[in-house]
Amino acid sequence: MERTCIGILGGGQLARMSAYQAYKLGFDIAILEKIKDSPAGQLTHNEFVGWVENKKLLKKFSERSDVVTLENEFVDYKYLEFIEKLGKKVLPSSLTISLIQDKLIQKQTLQKAKIPVAKFVEINKTSEYGKISLELGEKFVLKSRKMGYDGYGNTLVRSKKSFNDGVVQLTKRHSALMGEEFINFAKELAIMVVRTKREVKAYPLVETIQRDHICHIVIAPVQVSKKIKNEATEIAIEAVKAVKGFGIFGVEMFLTDKNKILVNEMAPRPHNSGHYTIEACTTSQFENHVRSVLNLPLGSTEMVKPFAVMINLLGKRIGPGIIEDYNKALRNEDVHLHIYGKEKSRLGRKMGHITILGENLDYILATAKKIEKATII
Repeated sequence: MERTCIGILGGGQLARMSAYQAYKLGFDIAILEKIKDSPAGQLTHNEFVGWVENKKLLKKFSERSDVVTLENEFVDYKYLEFIEKLGKKVLPSSLTISLIQDKLIQKQTLQKAKIPVAKFVEINKTSEYGKISLELGEKFVLKSRKMGYDGYGNTLVRSKKSFNDGVVQLTKRHSALMGEEFINFAKELAIMVVRTKREVKAYPLVETIQRDHICHIVIAPVQVSKKIKNEATEIAIEAVKAVKGFGIFGVEMFLTDKNKILVNEMAPRPHNSGHYTIEACTTSQFENHVRSVLNLPLGSTEMVKPFAVMINLLGKRIGPGIIEDYNKALRNEDVHLHIYGKEKSRLGRKMGHITILGENLDYILATAKKIEKATII
């Protein structure tokens, strides 16, 4: 009897950290990625090099996998339907991905389920700044409906000129666009929700702090009232149900300056804002990702210490993807260091992260910032 094999579409750091947990539980991993020796591909002998457009390769990958999951939402849901027609289970399903990967459809789905979201409109060839600004305000966000992440695919509109320039810029990335109300937020929030046919659990609500539109710092748990935490958790769970989601989901939200919660975006996969769970929670987001796609009992999402801080190690130079001085990075005995195994570093690229747990939030936040500043990769 062969070990159960989990196929992951994508071989980046999210797949790598999921693979660690699969191996811990005694399962096998297959990876499909465009390049050889991807961060996750380095960990398995079931490495398929190529991409989903190659139906012959996709079939071979699927045949090796007992269940298929993914590390990003950019795989066209029609390829997931192809895998499902081969008789393989895909989690999240092609239906769920079809409701998430197009941000306009995602917002329409959430709005229909009475999930609070910012005002939004579809942008097409006949759209004019004047008409849109009447609905969204003079300042609004122009977004690519697909293929947007880490600030790529978004631009802030303040005038007719910036609208026209933004349309030209973003349609080079993806032809379909949408406009969204600009939100004055007090905090950016995020929460991981994991769901199987039998149960649903949520991790602590966290605060995320961005650097150049990339999640840089995560503070767990966020420092807000219990009422806000409970409300945000309920909203996130309902959002996952609205897209008929099973597996693990990252739900990003705004807490407005009027203490209102709005869902910003959903990710049907492990999420950067959940990396702290590896050390800070009884069961990490990655282990519960593995458990959920196999419909196994979920582990506890409770934190093991009062506070945790995670900081992304963003590339500070162009060069090899290794730390210049491990002694500086590991000088503090409480730091947890993760390096993703990417071959090349470049400015702003996510190369790894650090996490520190503790009893005093101010202390561990200051400590983590010092370590991040001294760690060159």
